[in-house]
Amino acid sequence: MEFDGKVAIVTGATSGIGMATAFRFAEQGARVAAVGRKKEILSKVQRQNIRTYSVDLTNEQETSTFARRALEDFGGVDILVNAAGIIANGTIENTSLADYDLMMNINVRSVMQLTQLVLPSIIERKGNIVNVSSVTGLRAFPNVFAYCVSKAAVDQFTRCAALELAPKGVRVNAVNPGVVRTNLHLNSGMNEDNYAAFVDRSKTTHPLGRIGQPEEIADLILFLASSKAGWITGTTYSIDGGRAQTCAR
Repeated sequence: MEFDGKVAIVTGATSGIGMATAFRFAEQGARVAAVGRKKEILSKVQRQNIRTYSVDLTNEQETSTFARRALEDFGGVDILVNAAGIIANGTIENTSLADYDLMMNINVRSVMQLTQLVLPSIIERKGNIVNVSSVTGLRAFPNVFAYCVSKAAVDQFTRCAALELAPKGVRVNAVNPGVVRTNLHLNSGMNEDNYAAFVDRSKTTHPLGRIGQPEEIADLILFLASSKAGWITGTTYSIDGGRAQTCAR
């Protein structure tokens, strides 16, 4: 049980990668603070070793209150997984400042704030951080302008934080998935039929011929958070069925 006795905070735990990661950590012995906005879904996530928190991470006060509560409830934090995020369509020509700000606030600013709040405990425990980025952080794709920019920022955040925290024994890494079967696109407003067509098309844009599953990303996150990855820091780790190796078609 690699994570027996460890405490992990996982954001975005009400769906997809975040939920799968919370479950994986709990299965491996960690105590988990699972964070999400949808109370009705959080009630299904809570189980032995998992305590849930309904938090709007774009709200500074709510985030500060959560961080304080989590530290009090668990006595400290060893691992932070920043998995919360949104996506929206838009180009450089038609993305509004409001939409851009929302994307950056959820995908980047909230990551910075929560990391800063729990970092003293992570430093004390010589823990680590794993950020959930995207293939779009490494490659440019059309019609998701703000999302690409936000994930590129997450990647650079990861590298900068890794460099600064390495002398303190803290590792920081990111995973960069391709298309994964989650509610990310449905939550952005895509309807079921369009999502089905998107998934079907993604089989042709990912060289391995399929999209990913949340549990596959969770397994990589757990590896990076484990002692087996003890000499890995500052990486942006592709897990995308080969998507980053292709042209943006």
